[in-house]
Parts: sequence; C-alpha cells; structure tokens
Amino acid sequence: MVEPNVQKKVLKRKLDKYKKNKDQKAPKKVEEDETQHSEEDEEINEKASVSKAVDEPEAKKPKDEDNNKEEMQFAVPKNVLTDVRFSALKGKVDDKLLEAIKSMGYEYMTEIQAKCIEPLLEGSDVRGLAKTGSGKTLAFLIPAIQLMLNLKWKPYQGTGVIVISPTRELSLQTYGVLSELMEFFPSFTHGLIMGGANRDTEAKKLAKGVCFVVSTPGRLLDHIQNTESFMFKNLMCLVIDEADRILDIGFELDIKKILRALPRKRQSMLFSATHSPKVDELVQHSLHSDPLTIEVIRPEATVAGLEQGYVVCESDKRFLLLFTFLKKNRGKKIMVFFSSCASVRFHFELLNFIDMPVDCIHGKQKQQKRTATFFKFCSASVGTLLCTDVAARGLDIPKVDWIVQYDPPDEPREYIHRVGRTARGESGTGSALLFLRPEEVGFLRFLKNAKVTLDEFEFSMKKVANVQPQLEKLIRENYYLNMAAKEAYKGYFQNLLVLMFHLLLNFQ
Repeated sequence: MVEPNVQKKVLKRKLDKYKKNKDQKAPKKVEEDETQHSEEDEEINEKASVSKAVDEPEAKKPKDEDNNKEEMQFAVPKNVLTDVRFSALKGKVDDKLLEAIKSMGYEYMTEIQAKCIEPLLEGSDVRGLAKTGSGKTLAFLIPAIQLMLNLKWKPYQGTGVIVISPTRELSLQTYGVLSELMEFFPSFTHGLIMGGANRDTEAKKLAKGVCFVVSTPGRLLDHIQNTESFMFKNLMCLVIDEADRILDIGFELDIKKILRALPRKRQSMLFSATHSPKVDELVQHSLHSDPLTIEVIRPEATVAGLEQGYVVCESDKRFLLLFTFLKKNRGKKIMVFFSSCASVRFHFELLNFIDMPVDCIHGKQKQQKRTATFFKFCSASVGTLLCTDVAARGLDIPKVDWIVQYDPPDEPREYIHRVGRTARGESGTGSALLFLRPEEVGFLRFLKNAKVTLDEFEFSMKKVANVQPQLEKLIRENYYLNMAAKEAYKGYFQNLLVLMFHLLLNFQ
C-alpha cells in the first residue's frame, strides 16, 4: 500500500511558475544572502587548500554495526496507512472530490484521516492530535471542500473556509494541496495570504470574494482589521493547523484577536502534534463545547524508520566535521539545522565560498527568495539546505536522507519536530545526526525523558583534515565573512544560554 507522493505534481507546477516568472524578469546581480565576493588570488588559494584537504570519513556506530557497510538498513514504519479506502466515502463525498483524491495518487486513508473525516462531514468540531506527516492536510481539506459543495458556495458570499498555518512554508504547502483538489472545482475561488507577499494584491483578490483562504496568523489579522472589503462574516469553517507551533512562535495574541473577530456560528477544526495547557486553552476559545478529540499519537516519540545518532565533538572541530560530512554525502538530500538566522547566513556564505554548494532558508529572507528556495529543495533529489526551525514543522519535503542538527534545539519537542522532516510516510526511512559539544551531553538525558534514544556515532577524526588555520586566515582576510562570523557567534551564544538554562532545569 505504498502511495505516490502527493506533492510531486504540486511542486512541479509551482517550480514551472517560478521559472516562468524568473524568465520574464531580469535577475538581480546581487541577491539577499548571496553577496558577491572579490576573488583575490590569495583567497582562491585558501579555498583550494581547504577543499582539497578534506578527506571522506567513515561514520559508524560502535555497537552491532558492520563497519564495511556503505548504507544503513532501516525498519519500515507500520500502521501509517489503514485498510480503509477513500472510495468508502462514496455517497458522503462528491464524486469529483473522490476523483481528485484518486488523481493525486491516494487510495488508502491514514489513521488520522480514517478517524477524522466522517465526524467532520457530519458537522462535528474536532480536535486532532497527530504527528507531522500523518496526513492531517487531507483530513481537514476534504470535509471543508464538501461543506462548501453542500452549501453551493459562491464568491459573492465571501470567504467560507479559513485555514491558519504557523509559517509561510506550511501555508504554501497546504495551499498547494488545496490547489490540486480545486482543479476539479473551477467555480471555487481560493487564495493564499501571508507575510512577505504583496498585501495590496491580496486585498484586491479578497474584495472579489475568495471561498478558501489559507493564511499565516499575522497577515490574516492584518486583513481582518484593515481590509474593509474582506468579507469573512459568513465564515462557515475554521481550521487551525499546527496549533502548538502557532503558540510556540508567539502568535497567541493574534489568534485570540482573530477568534474574537470571526463569527461563532461555524464548524471548527484544530490540529496539533503535542498536548500543552496553552493548546487546551486555545481549544476552549476556538471550538464549540465538548468537541470530539481524536488522538493517533503513539508512545514512541519518533518514527520507526528513523536511524538516530549523535556525535560528541569539541568546538574547534565542529565545522571541520560538518564540512567533511557534507563532502562525503554530496549524493544525498540533507537538511542542516542552526540555532539562528545569522548562523545560517554565515555558514551558507562560508560553505559556498569553499566550493561546497548549499542553499539556505531562514526567517529574515525576502519571501520570494525563501519560497523559490523551498520549492527548489523540495523538487531536488540531492542537495543540502541550511535552515532554522522555520522549516522544522509540518513541511512535507520529499525524500530527505539526513537531518543534521548542528546546533542542538532548546528542548526535546523541537528535536522531534526537526527530525520529522525525514522518514515520513508508510515506507519512510532516513537518518538523523545531532552534534553535541562535551558540555552538552546532558541534552541526551533530556531526550531520554521524552522517549527518544540515540546511539553514539563514531567519526574517525584522523580523516577530518586539520584546515582550521586556513579557515581562520580566510575569515580574517575576507571582510564579509568576518562580519558574518561575528554575528553568527552572537546568535549562537544567545541560544547556547537558553539551552544551558533548559539543561539546568532538567537536571534539577
């Protein structure tokens, strides 16, 4: 029962669109986060010495591993898909909607879909608890679309469905799935509104009537408060996706203001990956009394197909080990997480400067660049993406081989969200590597309390070339790299203090 990736056609169409737009506009000579460097002879020599000095290390586990194996073997996750077919919804869901689902390659429902869709079709308010990658998007989109079909919704009635997502990338992804389904319903208007996009263009579209709106919290509140032509008073369905993440990144006040502005007579759905008092409070504010709670979260914190490990490395060897690891795995698809935007920018510049091609995505990029990079990496079969936690929740990036956490997260929950980018779906497999300094090994106890157990990976430091002097000289003599390094250090130190505080609390 292996299902084709639902994102494949969405990503292809989005990429074609961006390529077309790019061809129509003359490219800028200097992009954000891509400042050109003067290639002085001395710097080029430093680049060459760094690049050539790095050998390929062998990563191995100390126990129960064959050191000669080139590839690790992973278990296949079970019970992601059920034996319930979407065709079982015939008579309850429009035939065209079933046809749309089939065209996307889906035959069987996931557990969250099998448990949520029918109660939602009956009009219940639902609180769903499920891990990222469990199929929540279709679980709420199918009932929402069917509701609009039942009501024979027209653009002049305004917005009938609002889906709130925590980040721009997750909004883009949800909108992409919605667009696939909407190909079978051309009379339904649908739109995406989010920070970083052209607000005036969004307002003009809202004025014409948009049946389905997918949005981030801040931009949605902006339009509710300031776009008079935004007709949301007839709203029939509200979806809050990744509610715990929305609260974690500081949108609690915005969400409360949005809920006060929206009509109470509506169907509501709220999905999250974790329990918390704040989420419970949001449930009380957003859902009607006594909502149906559907939980499909299992005791294990991470999926079975994920091979997880850590490496303890001194501070002065961390970058050398990362660079060597990336060189060895050039043919893989890798995401590397950093603790700050400044750290992402610095490592992006440095790695590209020493001939290790990488892309990056972080919260301070312009939206057009951020979106293009996201879709480029989604469609790629190999490549390396440097990122902050902006990319860690909910995104379905196909076939990621490695999740590398260069900076440890603040808490176990963020670790779980990060590694959730790989080993997704029924047959998903992948690997995760956590970098720890000797002073940070206490984080492992933190993870163990959250039911996450990691094996120690051993890397032969003899095969990691000692090019630290060359790197220091390169950064000292390159003004831009020098300034970027200072900003990255500030960001790293600030996040290190937060991590140490969490470790201290956990120890006590």
